[in-house]
Amino acid sequence: MENDAATLYCPNELCQAANPLTHKFCQQCRTPLPKRYLWAVGESLSVGSPGEILGDRYLIITKSVVFDTRPGLPPQAPELDNVHSLRPYLRLIPYRLHIPQIYGVVTLTDGRSHSDILLLEKPPLFTDSVAQQVHLCSEFTDAWRYASSMRQLHWLWQIAHLWQPLKSEGVVSSLLNPQLLRVEGALIRLLELHPDSATAPELRQLGEFWQHLHNEAKPAVSAFVHQISSWLLQGEITSPEVLIAVLDRGLAELGQTQTPTIQIVTKTDTGPSRQRNEDACYPPSGTLLSKPPQPSALAIVCDGIGGHEGGNVASNLAIETIQQQIQQLTKLPIDHLEPSLLIADLERAVAIVNDKISQRNDSENRQGRKRMGTTLVMALPVAHEMYITHVGDSRAYWINRHGCYQVTLDDDVASREVRLGYAVYREAVQQSGSGSLVQALGMSPSNSLHPTAQRFIIDEDSIFLLTSDGLSDFDRVEDYWETEILPILTGEDNIVNVADRLVDIANTKNGHDNVTIALVNCQVQYTEPEINLQAVIPDSSKVKTVNLAAQATPPASLAGKPEQKPKVIPDNLPSPLSKFPLQLLVLLLLATAAGLIGYWIMLLRSPSTYNPRPTRTQPITTPSPQIPRSLNNLAAEWVIKTKREITLNQKEKLPPESFLKVIDKKINNLPNSGGDKVYLKLCANPIPANITVDRPIEIELAKLKPSDVTVLQPNQDSPCDFVSPSPETLPPAPNTPNNTSATPANNR
Repeated sequence: MENDAATLYCPNELCQAANPLTHKFCQQCRTPLPKRYLWAVGESLSVGSPGEILGDRYLIITKSVVFDTRPGLPPQAPELDNVHSLRPYLRLIPYRLHIPQIYGVVTLTDGRSHSDILLLEKPPLFTDSVAQQVHLCSEFTDAWRYASSMRQLHWLWQIAHLWQPLKSEGVVSSLLNPQLLRVEGALIRLLELHPDSATAPELRQLGEFWQHLHNEAKPAVSAFVHQISSWLLQGEITSPEVLIAVLDRGLAELGQTQTPTIQIVTKTDTGPSRQRNEDACYPPSGTLLSKPPQPSALAIVCDGIGGHEGGNVASNLAIETIQQQIQQLTKLPIDHLEPSLLIADLERAVAIVNDKISQRNDSENRQGRKRMGTTLVMALPVAHEMYITHVGDSRAYWINRHGCYQVTLDDDVASREVRLGYAVYREAVQQSGSGSLVQALGMSPSNSLHPTAQRFIIDEDSIFLLTSDGLSDFDRVEDYWETEILPILTGEDNIVNVADRLVDIANTKNGHDNVTIALVNCQVQYTEPEINLQAVIPDSSKVKTVNLAAQATPPASLAGKPEQKPKVIPDNLPSPLSKFPLQLLVLLLLATAAGLIGYWIMLLRSPSTYNPRPTRTQPITTPSPQIPRSLNNLAAEWVIKTKREITLNQKEKLPPESFLKVIDKKINNLPNSGGDKVYLKLCANPIPANITVDRPIEIELAKLKPSDVTVLQPNQDSPCDFVSPSPETLPPAPNTPNNTSATPANNR
């Protein structure tokens, strides 16, 4: 129960007026009042009572929930040295849609002893505006029976996506704890993270957890859920990727009974402080697009970098190029678009745009901060899914009736520090240079670019907001989504009026930059199907999608060549032989046959000199593609991914989630001289500061354990796809002009 006598202080440092907790805006200056309910980890709050104030700012709501009454002040940051339990929260920040993040700590003093209570922000809580009470969101197992068949599979799909990231951080058992596993509308949310025991859970334990769900599953998916649970228990599903593929098949079939309607509106404005607009958007500003009747829908927002040096050129060039690339993808039938490969194609399309801008920079001899570039955020709705792709700090937000969720993570210094486990986000953003971009389009070749492409299942009415930082800075979206954007979903306002007001808010409340937004309104009509869905493990060899890999080449290889547009190749192309003269074809076949017969006779008359045993000095060749790739048959050109930190020597360590391409492998049978060695090239971005990039990484093969690394299979994409395995082709040093690790936000 909230304490009506408690005071919420205005975050405006020039005001700081006291307000009742029930107010949404400061009664003195009309600044929005953030309502930050925080989850206290552990049982330490049992020493306090509801209504008490801790640390002169935190109002106790329950023994595990507190309310920050001074949201304008930075919270006390925890000490991260030797606190391993905190690092999973930091390293898993890309999954903050499902995992609460560290807000800070509050120190309790009891006599001579001191204890710090960890506070997590954005936990799965909701407030009852009528009774002024705070409640935990429902447990997954309690909410299961009330969900539609589409949502039930959607929840399982999210758990499958979270399995490997949480396992790599040693906290995957959190997904098997019913008290921690919550649902907030369509989203799976975790209350907190619990460390795994000495033996981490495997997919078999997930099957044990899920096998109890099919009895209360909707009739359409009951047999489906029972089948995948059995496969998990029996070891038929051997990886999260296979599990996701099975669930994708089920969702695709259910999605056919769901009728989506898409509306997109865009708007861009120079703003009160700038002389020209460096932003750009697609569709063009002021356009209202609907699907149907349009066959496809796409929204893009770009924020140019470089000011008068060409930011507007870069953003418009990006819009023009990416729109052409995506058009090729949307021409394919939906059943030809396999999700994981479509994501790879979106990333390759972004690489093409990057190289086109980078080539323009090179042709105009632009160096350092004079190079023009742009951020990008893009939304592509496909059937029951939404694909979000981004580079830079332009953002995407997902708004539904349950909340407003930022689904992209800024490519800036602050986010990088958190992702590497070096700082809490609210502490990192206070540091000098925290908003500097670590990557943007056009600033360097695509082999050092790592765009992020994600997909989301849409099973309820939703709004996706794409925006440049002209609106998102200073938490304006978080402050105004409920009063300005939510009315679209409740039918109280339309998308065009809301777009106009958001631009006005950006100009009046911020006003420091250009502003560009795109609103994507997804309306969903779903009818529970009268089918009995059957689970199928897909055959990956039958999946089809557009392959843009040939277009994502570095600028140097394109010099002097005309620009080529991607082509969607139809299945019924005429054979080139149909245009070949028949008489000449017959003569060629006869000559070939005669040559083969003569060669066969020569082999019969000559002694065999073939030696099936390769010498140790021969280059390592790739084994047959039918053999799964592993450390036992590791070969050149393959890619490995680290699951946890690997120590190379006293000074160098490889962080988790690093991608490395195998350059060479040396077999060593000499006694007392070490084992086989493998030479690797790091494809990560940014390159860790403790790794020397002017030489390949040498490591004994025996030090690479299956528990520490994964060998990627041929159908798995990685950042190394754009990096040459040659030791001579090294990433640019951090102080080269083309490096974007310190692109100031105020230079845009």
